[in-house]
Amino acid sequence: MNPHAPSPLLPEAQGSARVVLATLNAKYIHASLGLRYLLANMDRHGGAGLRAQTQLREFVIGQPATRMVEELLALQPEVIGLGVYIWNVVETTQLVRLLKTLRPDIKIVLGGPEVSHEVEQQEICRLADHVVTGWGDVSFPKLCRALLKLPGGGPQPLMKVIVGEQPPLEELALPYRDYTAEDLAQRLLYVEASRGCPFKCEFCLSSLDKTAWAFDLDVFMAEMEALYRRGARNFKFVDRTFNLKIDNSVRILQFFLDRIAEVPDVFVHFEVVPDSLPDRLKELIAQFPDGALQFEVGIQSFNPDVQQRISRKQDNARTAENLRWLVTQSRAHVHADLIFGLPGETLASFAEGFDRLHALAPHEIQFGVLKRLRGTPITRHTAQFAMAYDPHTPYTILQNSTVDFATMQRIKRFARYWDMVANSGRFSQALALLLGPGSAFGHFLAFSDWLWQTTGKTHEFALEKLVDLLFVHLTQVRLLAPSLVAQALLADYQASGARGRPQCLAALLGGPQKALSAAADKHGAQRQGRHLSQQQNLRVEIQKAAAAA
Repeated sequence: MNPHAPSPLLPEAQGSARVVLATLNAKYIHASLGLRYLLANMDRHGGAGLRAQTQLREFVIGQPATRMVEELLALQPEVIGLGVYIWNVVETTQLVRLLKTLRPDIKIVLGGPEVSHEVEQQEICRLADHVVTGWGDVSFPKLCRALLKLPGGGPQPLMKVIVGEQPPLEELALPYRDYTAEDLAQRLLYVEASRGCPFKCEFCLSSLDKTAWAFDLDVFMAEMEALYRRGARNFKFVDRTFNLKIDNSVRILQFFLDRIAEVPDVFVHFEVVPDSLPDRLKELIAQFPDGALQFEVGIQSFNPDVQQRISRKQDNARTAENLRWLVTQSRAHVHADLIFGLPGETLASFAEGFDRLHALAPHEIQFGVLKRLRGTPITRHTAQFAMAYDPHTPYTILQNSTVDFATMQRIKRFARYWDMVANSGRFSQALALLLGPGSAFGHFLAFSDWLWQTTGKTHEFALEKLVDLLFVHLTQVRLLAPSLVAQALLADYQASGARGRPQCLAALLGGPQKALSAAADKHGAQRQGRHLSQQQNLRVEIQKAAAAA
């Protein structure tokens, strides 16, 4: 009797697959580009018929591990390939533990950036049968062919760690046809016109690339056209340097402009080099309507000494000029990134850079704390700058020679509160009172310290409670006129479309729910898109997911 045969008393499995590709996404709205590349290349690099024996399964962090295991085992796989990233390695390790406990005969193959470096130090790698480091598009299908003993597969692999082959891009099958109708309708679609990065910023894994490689543009644009014709409307380019090759950038922007002329609900997100924005690009960017174009602009630090130390080349004056142009002369939504905790950066120098960036008025400042990604050369500064990192994912900096642990904790709370208050878009008028006059960083740090001392929380703030807390801080700590603060908070609250009743606004809101609803309806035109309809809710979520991913 086969102990692994399905029991006649159990529900019949929904199909079977000799190979299963799986990963845990941070949210459902994210669709794994890496898994789809593997799926698309199973036949080309693993042999005819292998793709038909392969299924893709995507889960979300927070799902019970036993439920994921049940779904995977129901497919009766012989090989399970798992995509491992900094955000899912803890949950994926537990998944592998359970799989190996229940079915030690199944071959577990790991891939992804988290397991491409420091392999010997990771429990998940010890539990797995094989680890493919680097590019897996070619090496994983070949490994499956051998593990399944298919014709031409060769002998069983002896090496546990397999260094992924990096083929010319034209040898790869593109994955975009593997986005389903559900993906197109409900999820953010990841696409790439190039791989790699020519820059050497030491905190980034892309610093290990020798250069950037572009896909054949004609082939790529044909794939984008096919996606669009199938109904795709939300595109996130994962290229690290979208505006590196201006001719390609121009053609891609023109493509989306032309499609927006047909259907206005197209949304596209790019990561751009901040100090390279020639007039050819500006002319096209200026033509995009509201809500169609989003740029992630990596600043990281305005400190020239820190930039040089981490091998980051950036013309700060040109960067500021381009940011100012994007904010004032285009309708693109601009997210600018800063990193706290870089070697040699002090609280004072970071504050100066933050204020400089804030004065340029990007729509959001994505404020992160340094993480030691496995394999990145930022580790060369560990001894000189006493860089101490959390040994557990996401390996956040705890302290260094210029910022002690207590200050680092203050800044982590600052970052969390900044997302809640500034980046949420709910407090535009109150934020102007909170951040001025003088140093925006200094004012918000004072608010952050006060909020922590007052509540002891960094999460789970109801909007109404946050309104009341802002009122107390602005009137009792900053000593601003209560009527001025209340009017600002009232305008923000009504624009949000919320229907609650903050205590500080009770008198201004008049009668109970009915009066508030009437006031909110009056201000309906000002509401953020996520409150207008289910489709616009999805658009806002997609935009936020594009910025956060």
